[in-house]
Amino acid sequence: MNAPANSYPLRFDVDYPDRPRNRLTTFFRLFIVIPIGIVLAFIDSSMYSLGYLDFLFRWVSWVSDNLFNGVPNNFFNWVSDNLFNGVGFFGWVQNAEGEWEWNSGFGLLFIPVLLMLLFRRKYPRWWFNWNLELLRFAFRVSSYFWLLRDEYPSTDEEQAVHLDIDYPDAQQDLNRWLPLVKWFLAIPHYIILIPLSIVAFLCTIVAWFAILFAGRYPRDLFDLVVGVDRWWLRVDAYAFILITDQYPPFRLSE
Repeated sequence: MNAPANSYPLRFDVDYPDRPRNRLTTFFRLFIVIPIGIVLAFIDSSMYSLGYLDFLFRWVSWVSDNLFNGVPNNFFNWVSDNLFNGVGFFGWVQNAEGEWEWNSGFGLLFIPVLLMLLFRRKYPRWWFNWNLELLRFAFRVSSYFWLLRDEYPSTDEEQAVHLDIDYPDAQQDLNRWLPLVKWFLAIPHYIILIPLSIVAFLCTIVAWFAILFAGRYPRDLFDLVVGVDRWWLRVDAYAFILITDQYPPFRLSE
């Protein structure tokens, strides 16, 4: 995507599928997404993987328990409790005792970037590239999971999910002390985004039925869900990926 003038340094969009949707894969989406979701979870320790996958397995477990007399329920409960035993947040996860601890495995780089900006005023390019490619992969998976697209998520190709971030000049564009408080400054966004995310979830349920019966995802609902994702990404770019000091706009659109 080309960056329009005066745009935010993170841009996100998903191509609207203006054609009949695949009703079969939509109906079984919760199950079909599991393999690529597990791949993402083993790469990423952030909320984008563990959070989605924990939610996914608990939802499938509920469906199993209530609609299929619990036949595969024990398996999905075991996966959720043992593989995703806490929703991670940029490297922090909950252990079996419910205590938060640092996960030193792969995931979005936050603490290393913060320390490098603080002490060296540098943002290593390969760290930036890692975060960018990981986010692209994570949002291809999430876009498939939330029914925005029917193409099975690729691990490396862009497909119809477009995410671009401008590489920052750490010396000129980033304040070395601001990353210490950005998470706090972003709280007003979280207050708005949490209810908006609930609305987006309800829109996805409505869209699931619309695709099954009409073969299409209503455009207004599609734009709202993509807009919520875009808003979350801008806040994360500011507070945790640390690629800009420009405060995120309070809007869903580009």
